[in-house]
Amino acid sequence: MTTRRITQLIRATAVSEGAGVTVHRTIGTPARRNLDPFLMLDHFSSDDPNDYIAGFPDHPHRGFITVTYMLDGHMLHQDSMGNRGDLRAGGVQWMKAASGVIHSEMPQQSEGLMHGFQLWVNLPADDKMSDPNYQEFSPESIPVIDTGDARVHLISGEFGGQRGPVRDPRTDVQYLHVVLQPRARFTHALPGGFAAFVYLFEGSGVITGDDLEPHSLAVLGSGDDAQLHAGDGGAEFILVAGRPIGEPIVQYGPFVMNTRDEIEQAMADYRDNRLVRKKAAMTGR
Repeated sequence: MTTRRITQLIRATAVSEGAGVTVHRTIGTPARRNLDPFLMLDHFSSDDPNDYIAGFPDHPHRGFITVTYMLDGHMLHQDSMGNRGDLRAGGVQWMKAASGVIHSEMPQQSEGLMHGFQLWVNLPADDKMSDPNYQEFSPESIPVIDTGDARVHLISGEFGGQRGPVRDPRTDVQYLHVVLQPRARFTHALPGGFAAFVYLFEGSGVITGDDLEPHSLAVLGSGDDAQLHAGDGGAEFILVAGRPIGEPIVQYGPFVMNTRDEIEQAMADYRDNRLVRKKAAMTGR
């Protein structure tokens, strides 16, 4: 068995998004434009309402998936077709924007900690203009596996004989939120050829001899598994992997397509109120 090594270490960059929400971005920056099939990773964490209260008013998406995972706080999602989702601590929303969604994400709190992640996952060309879809899952539907050394919140993929509720058949994304005890080791097998990364947000850790500090993302190279040793204070991180799509990526803000012409069409559709073509279906529990 070969353990994956770090091929790139990316420190998070503070970015203002929405109506002035501060997020910390790793994938989707000049340091790393994308990691096929992943397009962007934002980490938001603040107990200062000035950092999040303005939220994310109506904005469009086309051509990809957003995965929002709330660790703390309360966010309301609504779209222009009448869908509504209530994201609370521990809950997950998988939004397949595909042919087009215009939505908003607004805080439902005026104080306290707002903490979570948003991951953008690309769609292959033959799925970019398909119908939009939502998968929404309550905290109670996310399996939590306790190994003694680690507590694993399983959003998607398999671990410990269980399977996470989010399904992404095109890229088979694996998404684990791991809380690791001090000086303990966590190992997870990964399919060959899958892109993978670890984002550490609490504590400290070591991956195959390389130190990993909080608010940094480690891009992992090839190998059979990912392995992290926690430091003296333990470690909390997400481990994400997925099958690359291997197609051209042309991105302009909230539109991700395969060609410049498709981007221009998306912009024209948005301008002319043609972006949303069909109401998204909703599944989950």
